[in-house]
Amino acid sequence: MLLWDRGMLWGFLLLLSGAVGQRVIFPGNVTVNYPGPVCAVKGSTVTLHCTFTPHKSFIKDGREYPLRIIKVVWCKNHEICQGSTPSVYDSESDTNNPRYQYLGDKKGNCTLQIRDIRREDNATFRFRMETNHSAGHHTVTSGVKVTVIDDPQMTIISSRNQSLIREGQTETLLCISSCSFHQLEVTWFRDDHALSESGPALQLGPLTAEDSGNYTCGLKTNSKTRSRPYELRLEAAEEGIKLNYLTTVRLVL
Repeated sequence: MLLWDRGMLWGFLLLLSGAVGQRVIFPGNVTVNYPGPVCAVKGSTVTLHCTFTPHKSFIKDGREYPLRIIKVVWCKNHEICQGSTPSVYDSESDTNNPRYQYLGDKKGNCTLQIRDIRREDNATFRFRMETNHSAGHHTVTSGVKVTVIDDPQMTIISSRNQSLIREGQTETLLCISSCSFHQLEVTWFRDDHALSESGPALQLGPLTAEDSGNYTCGLKTNSKTRSRPYELRLEAAEEGIKLNYLTTVRLVL
């Protein structure tokens, strides 16, 4: 009887090992298209545009089983982003931090928006999808690196390619930075006097002599971000009897 029990035991173990070693096949590949590295100004809003392609099914013992996404998660500074790992967004949680807004879905859009960027967001963010079967759970570990800075150097550029602009025309000066500062107000100055405009684009025109001067811009909340002066200078040009003005735009070095 003892020998028979041992035989049964060995048979059971062989069956168990066979079940554990069964190969699971996935048609197609899981992909997550993260954006490149992102630089964001502290206090701004940044959107991490993201798309994904999940496993639709898996094949086991010659039989195909459909898969369906039931949960999506974003976490930071963790390569697997699963289990008890702290997340910034969990589709099954009712206590997500409102600074992190999921703009995606469970079909193919995994876009995440981060509002009021803080130093703690200087991290690598990763997306995880989970399905109705553990075989379909997946995290693409490459992630997207977010770098947070406090004092970006702003720069003014002209929307025009030409250096001479006639009186009566319009001009747009753009206040830009190498880092995203979406949702942050910009302050414009002409000869160190603040202007009423608060957006990143300053519309000027129809141009007159009063528009000449040195323009600077910076973030309203941080005076250290003030740009170098950008000179808008008017030169008179006589054409017969009529006097016109030509505008030259150049960066003060």
